[in-house]
Parts: sequence; C-alpha cells; structure tokens
Amino acid sequence: MPTTPVFSPSNALIGMVHVGALPGTPHHQASLEQLAQTAAAEAAVLADAGFDAIIIENMHDAPYVHGGRLGPEIVAAMTRVGTEVASSGTCPIGVQILSGGNRHALAVALSIGGAFIRCENFVYAHVADEGLLPEAEAGPLLRYRKSIDAERVSIFADIKKKHASHAVTGDISVADAAHAAKFFGADGLIITGAWTGTAADPADARAAKEASGLPVLIGSGVTESNVHDMLAVADGVIVGSSIKHGGDWSNPVSAAKAAALVAAARG
Repeated sequence: MPTTPVFSPSNALIGMVHVGALPGTPHHQASLEQLAQTAAAEAAVLADAGFDAIIIENMHDAPYVHGGRLGPEIVAAMTRVGTEVASSGTCPIGVQILSGGNRHALAVALSIGGAFIRCENFVYAHVADEGLLPEAEAGPLLRYRKSIDAERVSIFADIKKKHASHAVTGDISVADAAHAAKFFGADGLIITGAWTGTAADPADARAAKEASGLPVLIGSGVTESNVHDMLAVADGVIVGSSIKHGGDWSNPVSAAKAAALVAAARG
C-alpha cells in the first residue's frame, strides 16, 4: 500500500480533477481506462502549472445518490483513477466522492496513498439538492478512519456546504459551525459560496479561522483576479471552474488558464 503523505496547506493551490462519469451513473460513456488516463493527464497539467495538490472528484456522476446508496463500483473506479493519477506525479492527492461518500473516499485515499479527503456535512444536518443529509458525518467517519488505520489521511470539512439550504441551522453562524468542526476532530475547514463557481465571502474564511484555529481553504469561485486576495485570508484555495476551458467546470483543464492562475497567486 502506498505511503500516505501528510498535507498541511500553507498558501496552497489545490486543483480539481473532475473525473468523467463513472460506470453505472446516468452519463457514463468512456471506458474506465479512458477515464483514468484523462484524469491523470489533467492532473499532470495542474502539477506542471505549479499547483501544490490535486483533488479527484466524481462530479460528473450527477444526479447523485447519497452515502449508503453508492455502489462498490464507484469505489473501485475511483481507486483505479486515483492509482493512475498517483503514478503520474508527485502532488499530494485528495479524494471526494459525491454525495456523502466519505468512508468511500477514505478507503480510496488510503489505497492510493492520498493525503486528504473533502467531507460534506461533517457537522450538522443539511438539506442539499440531492436530498436530506440527516446526520453529521464526524462520529462514524472518525471511527471508520481509526478502524482502517488511515489516521494520516486528513479530513477537510465543508462548513455550510454549497448546493444546500441552511435554514434548519440558520441560528448557527459560520464561526459556530467552524468551532463545532474543530471540537469534533476536523483537520481543516473549507468555505464556499452558494454554488460551484460562486465566490466565497472572505469574511467567512476569516471567521472560521478565528473560531477554530484550523487551516481554512476557500473552495469555490477562485479566479485569476481574486486568488491573491483569497490567499490573504485563507491557508489555501481549491480551484476548478476558472481553470477549465470556457470557465465551465465540466470542460477539460486549460493549461494556459492554470498557469495564469498560479502566476497571479504567486505574483
């Protein structure tokens, strides 16, 4: 089993590799070998541009099923893809499996030598576009991580995640949720806007940082024009849409856009 590197973000640029639709999902077309090779090629573009880490995510699997409805074929496919990505470069790799496939992501990350996972609804219930996410993930997830000896795989938790209504927790501020996530054992936090590609409020990142003392990533809406300002308040950024052709998350990574964002961040 590959060695899992420790990932501690500091001024980090993390690029998204949106894996093509996996076997068994509505939009699946490409073979598993093609999916793996395409993901590895995009990861190599990001590494060559100067990104510090990569997340593989099954966003093309929409519409999503949640948690226990995810089939073993998703874990198998993401492991195959992740193995190809890991063999193509040296960047730390993160894993996210939608929706709510947090134990699945941990298992994949452990098997490929991944450094972290991205976890939705780590604390508090959510009402998301895929339905009700009725239970916080922290308790079962950390017990599972312990049981498979995967404690070197960090858990970065979304706070008041995108694509969700938060009316049921409307009396809980971002700072309150960040404090709870720290208390429940998150290794880092992720702040987003309301939707994929929508910019987060830097004030939310600052509040989460002050309330928790944990590393904070900004996870949506990061562009060449705002990345420098986002890194001024966060420990890192996760970038997807703005480094794709046409600025659309579903398109391939643009080498030119990726390089331009790195230049803006480091300039």
